[in-house]
Amino acid sequence: MSHDKNLKSEKGMEMLKEVRQICGEFPEVEEIIDGFGHTTFKVRQKSFVMMGENEEGVVGLSFKSDRETQELLLQQARYVKTPYIGHHGWVSIKSEEPIDWDELTGLIKEAYLKAAPKRLAKELLKQGS
Repeated sequence: MSHDKNLKSEKGMEMLKEVRQICGEFPEVEEIIDGFGHTTFKVRQKSFVMMGENEEGVVGLSFKSDRETQELLLQQARYVKTPYIGHHGWVSIKSEEPIDWDELTGLIKEAYLKAAPKRLAKELLKQGS
């Protein structure tokens, strides 16, 4: 059984380009391909964004959140609880919905801050001030 979730489509590659640009602003971010083929962004071995694509070319993007934020986001039609890890607060976007990159940028930054050690989180917050 294949678990290849590598991004291949034009839409997947465009989304990856946007996410790379967002995450490129954060200290010590590492981009890896996990055992299932997901493109995963990590800080100090902790994942905060995962992306993949299914056999039909549907692109998925998930990010780390807390349960309170997750509940608020799930009230909007464009977000769903991430399968398998949603009980830990992870949220996925519905890729068929238009993406609000300004909103998603803020959510990805929050995801980074949740995963990053305090020193790196402070470093990022200082950059923004």
